[in-house]
Amino acid sequence: MHEGHRQRMLERLKNAEGSLQEHELLEILLFNAIPRKNTNEIAHRLLTAFGSIRAVFKAGIEELSAVSGVGGSTAAYLRVIGIFYERAELKAPEPPAAFSFAAFCPYLTERFRGASEEFVELYSLDGKDGVKSVRRFSSEKPFQAAVDPKEISRFLVEVKPLAMVAVHNHIAGPPTPSREDDDFTAQLEILCSMHNVALRDHVICSPEGAYSYFLSGKLNELSARYNIGNVLRREQP
Repeated sequence: MHEGHRQRMLERLKNAEGSLQEHELLEILLFNAIPRKNTNEIAHRLLTAFGSIRAVFKAGIEELSAVSGVGGSTAAYLRVIGIFYERAELKAPEPPAAFSFAAFCPYLTERFRGASEEFVELYSLDGKDGVKSVRRFSSEKPFQAAVDPKEISRFLVEVKPLAMVAVHNHIAGPPTPSREDDDFTAQLEILCSMHNVALRDHVICSPEGAYSYFLSGKLNELSARYNIGNVLRREQP
């Protein structure tokens, strides 16, 4: 059963690598270190424990070994990959310590420079808007932000942020939001409010600049319509 699943994952890597989520990439990476076990579950445990692939690769051997299913050799394997990235200077730019639109703009410009496809990123924040972790999703539709609501809900349940910022990129043209982007932001507001998470902003980044739903006032408009608390208050007699 594992062999058939692994072969299917390798076929996806070969033919549709952009569709792979972070946990699936980590699952495939672990094939070499763990030849006989279900690495999907272990990948999920690692991401739950550390919040992102980047954080997994920054973790020490003892921290990694504390995750169920990760033995000493697997922990060493992951740590060597982390060291490789550090020494080869292939690390992605680090997000600012705390979220603000002004601080994020140069970071996002560098992060999405040269991107050939659209991504959606969810940044988990603490009570002071400190950035705790980020998770990237390949957009399910070309030229618009689209992520399965189940994946977003899973992120909110696993990471348990107090607040969240969503980011997605446009490959070309201005960062002006489309109707589909508005619909996606409304969906985010519904899901966040269902999990008692504050949606701080949805930022669109393109080669021509960046757009903030919060600073434009659109986020407040959508929150008034789609936040579950506001909806319930409207329905009260």
